[in-house]
Amino acid sequence: MDEQFQVDMDEFLPLRDVVFNTLRKAILTGQLKPGERLMEVHLANRLGVSRTPIREAIRKLELEGLVIMIPRRGAEVAQITEKSLNDVLEVRRALDVLSVELACERITEEEMAALKKACDDFERATKGKDASVIARADVALHDIIVQATGNQRLQQLVNNLSEQMYRYRFVYIKDESQHEKLVTEHKEIYESILNRDKERASRAAKLHIDNQEKSIIRQIRLENRK
Repeated sequence: MDEQFQVDMDEFLPLRDVVFNTLRKAILTGQLKPGERLMEVHLANRLGVSRTPIREAIRKLELEGLVIMIPRRGAEVAQITEKSLNDVLEVRRALDVLSVELACERITEEEMAALKKACDDFERATKGKDASVIARADVALHDIIVQATGNQRLQQLVNNLSEQMYRYRFVYIKDESQHEKLVTEHKEIYESILNRDKERASRAAKLHIDNQEKSIIRQIRLENRK
């Protein structure tokens, strides 16, 4: 298990929620890897807590689809499969297209400036090679676009999908060969919104997701061959 994997205490949250957030973050960022067994005693010792909050956290993670229960083996981190990837990205693709189209109509000058800065921040983050920093910069950029729609229901749908999406995004972002392409795609999305060009923005959003899907599927297949 990664040496940096440790409980992040929050005095305002119950211990069970702190443990849940810690384990979920470890799964989403790949510190707990797909197929890795979640041993209650080991995790309790590692995090310095009793087995009860560990057990409760594992149960919640199973409900989120991040953990699966295997007969006679116990809990394991759920694999990233092509089917699960496709299910999430089909929905995300539709939401992203709608978001950029609405942003073309509704984005304010202030939000446009924030989007430009987010593009620059993302490009700068890729130079540092820290996947967590790059992933946060990517999320921040897309959040500005969704916020610019002014549609609260759309924002809720995207937020509901964001945790699952983060796991796939992190796998993609760890592939450094894709960083230059990501920077280019973000600039295309920004420029299309800047020019209020809905068709161009829609094409750019679809391509952005399609390329992500191809890259992650390639990585999944490589892992399955090992």
